[in-house]
Amino acid sequence: MALQQVEIDQIISQLRPQLTLWLAERDPEKTSMRYEMELRERSVRVEEELKHQRELMQQGFDMMKRQFEQVDKKLEQVDKKLEQVDKRLAQVDKQFEQDDIRLENSDKRFMLMAKRIEQEDKRIELMNRRIEHDDIRFNLRIQRIDRFMFWSFCGTIIVFCMMIIVLKLWH
Repeated sequence: MALQQVEIDQIISQLRPQLTLWLAERDPEKTSMRYEMELRERSVRVEEELKHQRELMQQGFDMMKRQFEQVDKKLEQVDKKLEQVDKRLAQVDKQFEQDDIRLENSDKRFMLMAKRIEQEDKRIELMNRRIEHDDIRFNLRIQRIDRFMFWSFCGTIIVFCMMIIVLKLWH
């Protein structure tokens, strides 16, 4: 049974794509080119992931910067409050001088001033506690960011090492 030319052409058209794929798999030059392309694609993916990590770190730094600015604002507020306290204490000193002139009411006024000073001291202590509390929260945030950066770096190193191992095993 002889094949006609049309049938031969159909067989060739169906076998040609499979044959070229089979030959490409057997050709070491084309295989190395495919391997290089895969490596390039992987390196692009790694670069993109590193870029993403860099963006995350930048966001963390921006958040820290905002927190520093907030702490600075709070410290400025505390400074303003301390200036107000100083002004109040200056007023108290003036009132003490007036009380010395008026001996009749000096004891009563002295007790009032002592109470005011105690109230101001309590307010200062409250402000100091708030500042200490803010310092503790700030230090905790720094520790969290340090841990985040450490684990991000470790994760990147692990991924990089795994890629090297996979690439070495692939050869």
